[in-house]
Amino acid sequence: MIRVLFVCLGNICRSPMAEAVLREQLDKAGLSKKVEVDSAGTGSWHVGKDPHPGTLKILNDYSITAHGLKGRQLQKGDFDKFDFIIGMDQSNIDDIRWMLGQPDHPKILRFLDLTDHSKDVPDPYFTGNFEETYQLVVDGCKALLLKIKEDGNFE
Repeated sequence: MIRVLFVCLGNICRSPMAEAVLREQLDKAGLSKKVEVDSAGTGSWHVGKDPHPGTLKILNDYSITAHGLKGRQLQKGDFDKFDFIIGMDQSNIDDIRWMLGQPDHPKILRFLDLTDHSKDVPDPYFTGNFEETYQLVVDGCKALLLKIKEDGNFE
């Protein structure tokens, strides 16, 4: 079983969106029983809460289920549990490394480093642009799925 954790600031916009999108892609690829996906935030403000209404709307617009998504905070034990810990922006990466006590570990990745995009995933909580974030998340999840297939020998 491969385990993926998406991490953003509050775990109500970007990381739950990525969790839902990757789950959808895994279902379509027939890999949902071989890859576990979760999300977390570096902050504790939204623990136990549903995703942001903008995230729920964009997922609904693209017919992607948000079932089971609830905010939680990154925990030290997540480092041992997950194979990939993916931060949505460089600030998240810095926080993940500090919170987990892992200054430089290959399992901690900046999400769009897997793609041709050379930027962070913007936080729609502040920008209001959930569509832009969604498109970047889709690209990132496609690239991650390819990496998982290559690393996991699922063919």
